[in-house]
Amino acid sequence: MASESVTILVQPRGKPIKKLPKEIRIAPNASTQGLHNALAEASGYSVHRLRITKGSDRSLVPNSKNTTIQDTGLNDKSLVHVKDLGPQIGWRTVFIIEYFGPLIIPALFLFPLRPLLYYNFDKPLPDPSTLQLVVCSLLTLHFLKREYETIFVHRFSNATMPARNIFKNSAHYWALAGFNIAYWVFRPDANTATDDLNPLVLYSGLAVFVFGELANLNAHLILRDLRRPGTTDRGIPSGFGFGLVTCPNYMFEVVSWLGIWLVSRFSWSVLIFTVVGSAQMMSWAAKKERRYRKEFGDKYKRKRFVMLPGIF
Repeated sequence: MASESVTILVQPRGKPIKKLPKEIRIAPNASTQGLHNALAEASGYSVHRLRITKGSDRSLVPNSKNTTIQDTGLNDKSLVHVKDLGPQIGWRTVFIIEYFGPLIIPALFLFPLRPLLYYNFDKPLPDPSTLQLVVCSLLTLHFLKREYETIFVHRFSNATMPARNIFKNSAHYWALAGFNIAYWVFRPDANTATDDLNPLVLYSGLAVFVFGELANLNAHLILRDLRRPGTTDRGIPSGFGFGLVTCPNYMFEVVSWLGIWLVSRFSWSVLIFTVVGSAQMMSWAAKKERRYRKEFGDKYKRKRFVMLPGIF
């Protein structure tokens, strides 16, 4: 018969945590979430800032209301290590900030900042071309959709990430998708600075963009519905695109940017962002395929390609 409570020994891992208790008593059938909350309250730190591992094998003690102390193998006098992960910031907040830059930069570059950015061109500067207006609209729509999904669609496995990551993550979007694309595509001498449009390339690009955006949204909705609100439990995804690759959301993201690339008359700045983003998504997709195989075992139908059919 299990005792009413056990004593868990506690030690900091890495830098000291001033108010961290040396031990804590907790019921064996209490959730590990209760252990996290108790140590967070005692130390005065946010529960998201603490990482708890078993002293015996350094395996993670999850912050879960569905996992008990007994489930983890912790017993009386078992040792846990507590690591301070540093200041944290919410994933949703990070995404909102990431996408805000490339959401507003195109319009800023095309209108109020135009005279300052292109001061070395003959005056008066020509008005933005129809094609430049179209590209600006596509960029704005794309990142408006990203913000909408961040606020209303996505459910995140982890509540927070290290606050310092905001600078690294934002640099990718603000610099490559924001400044890089907007400056070069909206120059008065850019390939897009013309009203002499090629209907085939323009309308093909628009069709590819719309298809990619809608298919990407559908994939995100499928992934969202696999996870119940307030949980990290996942099911095996299925539906449009999931029979082809592990991560059709990434595949359709690339499709959307190929549409923008076509409309921009094959701008090298759009292509650079697309290639860099694709490389990162390929890495994420490969990791997700490995996680699905480990998590679901024989229930999961393994994919030959993780992101781009016939390529990767």
